[in-house]
Amino acid sequence: MSLIVLAKLCIAGLLGMMIGIERELKHKPLGLKTCIVIAVSSCLLTIVSIESAETFAELSTNIRTDPMRLAAQIVSGIGFIGAGVILRRNNDAISGLTTAAIIWGASGLGIAAGAGFYYEAFTGAALILFSVNILPILIKWIGPKKLRQREMRAKLTLKKDSNLTEFMKTIYKQGIHIHHVRVKDLKDQNHQVELRIATFEKLYTTEVYEMIRTIEGVIYVEVESL
Repeated sequence: MSLIVLAKLCIAGLLGMMIGIERELKHKPLGLKTCIVIAVSSCLLTIVSIESAETFAELSTNIRTDPMRLAAQIVSGIGFIGAGVILRRNNDAISGLTTAAIIWGASGLGIAAGAGFYYEAFTGAALILFSVNILPILIKWIGPKKLRQREMRAKLTLKKDSNLTEFMKTIYKQGIHIHHVRVKDLKDQNHQVELRIATFEKLYTTEVYEMIRTIEGVIYVEVESL
């Protein structure tokens, strides 16, 4: 029995390591050690839950326990860790959702290994890695053009005598799609324009900056990828 428990914990650690390496390669806040700890701990709690249910059930016929009770608590409890990696940045973009899902997935792999469903655990790990790394590339390749776009935020200052409508048309002619516009006047009567734009991924952020910077009437430009 001890060898079986050791094998389950090692398999959970291996699955956690596979997920953790993928996150480490992308320099995400969730790393190798975190994934291994989550997977092994989930596996351990699942083993304890199953074996304790069997042990106490043998003591008396009146004792009935759910072998997966602790595992059910893992699924809800792991959400606290996941919430800690979801961040809202200064540009109002939300980051960390995939990492939070990976945390939840690592606990699921640990539960599957602890319950003895090894084939399901390895299949789940393979599908997680495929959906995070390979599937997005395939979808962008065969899907609509909009899937190959990325969003940017541009903040710029225009001269007071600039025609804002013509400025917007010029940007659009250069292949930049505008999703959101905010315009306000500055104290020196110049115009401040904040844009949320979409461009094709093949364009560098610096290229977009140069394209906007060369438009007549532009004094100041700030471009940021989201």
